[in-house]
Amino acid sequence: MNDELDLLVSHFSVTCAIYKRQASLNYHKAWNKMIGESNNNESTSPEKLLIDNPSDFQFHAAYLTYSNTYDKTANPETKKQLNKNIRALQQNQIDYSTFYRNISQYRTEDGSQHNYGRTLIKTQKKREWRRKTQKHERIERHKR
Repeated sequence: MNDELDLLVSHFSVTCAIYKRQASLNYHKAWNKMIGESNNNESTSPEKLLIDNPSDFQFHAAYLTYSNTYDKTANPETKKQLNKNIRALQQNQIDYSTFYRNISQYRTEDGSQHNYGRTLIKTQKKREWRRKTQKHERIERHKR
């Protein structure tokens, strides 16, 4: 895409050079500056970590919480903090209660009920989770 932009800018520069050489140079500099700034803004946004481990039930539940929170937020600083917390949990630098305490300020789940400062936690039995996972894998395997 940069080649197309450079071609367009050079074509525009040649056309303008006939009439006003200075205008084309200023336009070219401004265009490059704008392109450079947009590339810098895109690169500063942290990427979502793909470190899920479905065989570890607790970590998988924590990762799903991280993933949902990450998807709902737009703030790059919040995303950095979420990445930092899930990575620390993966490397056993913090425990699960600390992880949930750290990310609780970023979570805004729809349908969550607050009773006297406590959040209602929706749970799922491990057996039920395994059945759903196995069913999903079976369906995916037979789709191929």
